[in-house]
Amino acid sequence: MQRIGLIGGGAWGTALAQVLRRAGRDVVIWAREADVVDAINRSHANPLFLPGVALDPGIVATAELGAATQADGLLLTVPAQFLRDICTALAPLLPAHIPVVICTKGIEEGSGALMSEVVASCLPQAALAVLSGPTFAGEVARGLPTAVTLAAADAALGQRLIAALGTREFRPYLSDDVTGAQVGGAVKNIMAIACGIVMGRGMGDNARAALITRGLAEMVRLALAKGGRAETLMGLSGLGDLTLTCSSTQSRNHALGLALGRGMDLAQFLAARRSVAEGVSSSAAAATLARRLQIDMPIVFAIDAILHHGAEIDRVIEGLLARPFKAEAPSA
Repeated sequence: MQRIGLIGGGAWGTALAQVLRRAGRDVVIWAREADVVDAINRSHANPLFLPGVALDPGIVATAELGAATQADGLLLTVPAQFLRDICTALAPLLPAHIPVVICTKGIEEGSGALMSEVVASCLPQAALAVLSGPTFAGEVARGLPTAVTLAAADAALGQRLIAALGTREFRPYLSDDVTGAQVGGAVKNIMAIACGIVMGRGMGDNARAALITRGLAEMVRLALAKGGRAETLMGLSGLGDLTLTCSSTQSRNHALGLALGRGMDLAQFLAARRSVAEGVSSSAAAATLARRLQIDMPIVFAIDAILHHGAEIDRVIEGLLARPFKAEAPSA
């Protein structure tokens, strides 16, 4: 795996391009925005999505989707709700059996599909893996130490991908639980919005810790219902990502929740930003999926009600606090 293509020129795709160059790979990154392509090729920077980071001059950007598919492996970093359209466009361009690594975190609205289910339906011949874990793109791009989960049903494929991606600072840990890794990456964004709301309302660190812990229980519940394993959610792609995203305003989702908790309108917040807060769409998708699977996810239901059904924040919080007492268990 010497030549790697990346689909998506946002902050995460650009950061992973940096990782791959440090690992000695040839990198071509597809971006939809012409100014992003031009900035990467001419100035070795991506000021629109990753300002202040000098990029490796060996990173090549292209606006031609087919140019990025002529590779030994492909990384998908586009927003979750655009993944199906991108994969549909990739289908006639992708060489057979090329490894495809899903680096997008989310659940598809409408279908309730995990990202691997979306990709498999569009690219049935591709060998799939998932990259997830506690990662702020800016820190990864600057080469700060980071550990992630690389999940693949095929252990040999996973090892090949780790050899292609891994460096001293960027450390992938192998898992075979593709489902669990995805549930953690998607649901933690919803919990980050919840934690931001709590902090914006001035409810304190105790409340945030309670939300993180009970949010982890909801993640475990959904993973088990989808065929994943509880222990996966105790690792980097679960607890690790959840803790990071719920504890820092670097998180777009936490920042969104903080703004809502302080009284800002959702549309106003989203209009002021180019980057996507995946938890907004994932909250609706996860709530629909949980009801379909008949599992209780009260925090997810609460955030969905606030973001998509006009529920008042204080009334939703009162509803959560009024829930009956119960025994503590990882999936209770």
